[in-house]
Amino acid sequence: MQKQMGLAEWSMLVVLSLLWGGSFLFNGILVKALPPFTIVTGRVLLAALALNVIVRLMGHTMPRDRKSWVAFFGMGVLNNMIPFCLIVWGQVHIASGLASILNATTPLFTVVVAHILTTDEKMTGHRLIGVLIGFAGVAYMIGFDVLHDLGSNVLAQLAVLGAAISYSFAGIWGRRFRAMNMPPLLPAAGQVTASTILMVPIALIADRPWALPAPGIETWLALAGLALLSTAVAYVLFFRVLATAGATNLALVTFLIPVSAILLGTLILGEQLQAKHLIGMVTIAVGLAAIDGRLMSLGKRRPA
Repeated sequence: MQKQMGLAEWSMLVVLSLLWGGSFLFNGILVKALPPFTIVTGRVLLAALALNVIVRLMGHTMPRDRKSWVAFFGMGVLNNMIPFCLIVWGQVHIASGLASILNATTPLFTVVVAHILTTDEKMTGHRLIGVLIGFAGVAYMIGFDVLHDLGSNVLAQLAVLGAAISYSFAGIWGRRFRAMNMPPLLPAAGQVTASTILMVPIALIADRPWALPAPGIETWLALAGLALLSTAVAYVLFFRVLATAGATNLALVTFLIPVSAILLGTLILGEQLQAKHLIGMVTIAVGLAAIDGRLMSLGKRRPA
């Protein structure tokens, strides 16, 4: 049976989109002071430290068996190392708006990957239609003018698409943690710990962070927000939604992230909310309702 989302799952998905949407605000500050791989490494490092402390305070013990850490490193590679590096490199060469649209293809890839690799998240007509509607809403909200650059810097565009594909496989890979009876806190901590181990050598070689000027207080606060809110707290919710709603439903957060980013920019940065943003948000809502099956069920209801 297809997994359905109730009020609790939808609420967590909205909160998750706010946390990840807020990462655009933090990154906007950080890229002015730090190179990309240092930002990524600082993000997962601080998140790993915070989550491992919380694991101890909650009375849990991180597993030490090989099976668990193979799962942690697999998740760290698919959900952090590959997509973070590809997106960072891709955004050097293409506009952030185009990158956002390409990243919003994650649910499309997840529907296909889940259909092939799972038995309980098969593709359905209403789900595919909903994904296409949601993607159209994201594209319209960001603006179709960014598509004028589609075709130039092909490698950078393929890199961002590669990140979306990696995210889709990460959603399927992460399903194993439920079968391992792990509370969401443990895979969240294990994933960022594994990611830190993988990213530290890359940052040291590529960015030489010891030679950088000392960051100011604004930079440290932005990095703390990115690591603690947009990573540590976000990944606890990520694994909770994944366990209860499945990979395909979880991937819908990529439709909500642009909505959250625009709303946060309007509320915090005073940016202007345009008509296309509102139309795009409504279109995304229609797509989400179609994916969830609620929109299609309205036409099937009969009066008592």
